[in-house]
Amino acid sequence: MARIRTNSRQTALLARLMRAEAEGEGEVGMILVGVVGVNRVVADCLDFEDIQTLQQMIFQSPGGFEAVQKPYFYQKARERDIRLAQRVIRGERRDPATNALWFFQPTGTCPATWFNQTLSGQYKSHCFYVPSPQECPQVY
Repeated sequence: MARIRTNSRQTALLARLMRAEAEGEGEVGMILVGVVGVNRVVADCLDFEDIQTLQQMIFQSPGGFEAVQKPYFYQKARERDIRLAQRVIRGERRDPATNALWFFQPTGTCPATWFNQTLSGQYKSHCFYVPSPQECPQVY
């Protein structure tokens, strides 16, 4: 059962986002980015109230992703990337992104908190942050 409702066009958008944000971190890194994206659609809390589709999530402003401002994002989604996006949409979740709503790539080590959100862990160069279960129970 899918975690969110979507269509092939939006799945391709998620695939492009995952590739643009984390291709250098391999399939696992791309899946982690996808998990954060799907979590944002599911969350309906904090910065992500009224985000109901992958397209709204990806192009949210402010609060969206830097990747959409770069030409690399606008390349056609590859079949491999679409399959990874489909896995995430169907519910694959991995730590440290399982309940995360944010990630970023610091210049040094991951801070314990980032904009009052708690570090859930790091994968390669990305740090992942989770809201409290009281703030966003939908992602837990």
